[in-house]
Formats: sequence, C-alpha cells, structure tokens
Amino acid sequence: MSERIIGLTGLYCAGKNHVAEILVKKGFAVLDVDKLGHTVIEMEQTAIVERFGRGIMERGRVNRRLLGEKVFGRPTELAALEAIIHPRVNTLIEDWAARNENCVVNAALLHRTSIFPRLDAVLVVKSPLFVRLIRAKRRDRLPWFSIIRRFRSQNFSFPFKLLYKDAENKRGIYIINNAGRKLEKRINKVVEKLNCILSL
Repeated sequence: MSERIIGLTGLYCAGKNHVAEILVKKGFAVLDVDKLGHTVIEMEQTAIVERFGRGIMERGRVNRRLLGEKVFGRPTELAALEAIIHPRVNTLIEDWAARNENCVVNAALLHRTSIFPRLDAVLVVKSPLFVRLIRAKRRDRLPWFSIIRRFRSQNFSFPFKLLYKDAENKRGIYIINNAGRKLEKRINKVVEKLNCILSL
C-alpha cells in the first residue's frame, strides 16, 4: 500500500467536503474524520454518558447537539470529551490509512490528529467570509448568533500556520480557492502537482 498521505482541511463552511467529493471521483480514498467522530461517539457511548450524564441521551443514543451544548465554550469539558474520543479516532485513522492507497484525510482539526506529522502534503480549502456565512446559514439553519459563535470558536489562522508548526517539515501546502466557478479545474491543477511531487 502507498505510504503517501494527504491532508485536507479548511475553515467552517469553506467547502472542504465538496472538494473531497471531487477527489473521490479522481480515484483518491478519502476519510471524513468528522463523520468518523460521530461513529466513535456511538462506540464510546458508555464512557461519554458516565462523564456527561444521561441528559445527553435521546432515544437510546447520545444526542450530539445536547453533547455539544455541554462542551461548547467550556475548555475543561471539551478536553474531557476529547480525552474519550480522540484516542479511538486516531487509531481508526491509522488503521484506515494502512489499508488504502492515495489517502486523503479530511479533517477540520487536522493538526490534532496523530497522523498529522506523517502527511506528505496538505490541501487547504478557502472561501470568502461572506460566502461561508451564507453556506452556514443554508446548511445548518442556525440563528446568526450561533453561526457567529461557531466562526469565532475556530482558529482563523490555523490553515496557514499548520505546516509551519515544524520548521523541518518538508511537506507542501496547496490552497484551493472554493469561490465561484471552475473549482474542479483548480483541483485538477493541484492534483497534477501532487502527481509530480508525490509520484502518486
């Protein structure tokens, strides 16, 4: 199996999942870490309920919205949840990458994954702020106050700093502008560069 692993990230509603769909059509194996996290919540339900109480349960399952309300804006509670979830998520990511070729790990918090130090390249999806706001409103149908809170909770400089965390890291960062038309054409150019540099 290939040892080439690419990261895909972007800010809230930048459109990284749309980019991921196009990469799948081009033959890449893409893992959605956000969806994987939902699966792990079910796998770790007993530990989560023990920590946060049965008030987060609905119809026999953890209600992610109620769980989110428990941890949003509360660093101690969020850290407790991450301590339960992240080890299993990282194990599943590593197992998946070992079984697939031309891997793309799609994660908003890419730098928090255990596979981050081994990435050969990172694709960062960008969109203008007003475009992301409109997408968020249409997709999540939340009050504007809640959307703004989500935007503010994310580190806006993260996509541009993540590759410079380790000065000796030689991987490349590729910006994909997801605004307007010709997105697939932009992705094709990036894929061509990756094919040359990584010999995928």
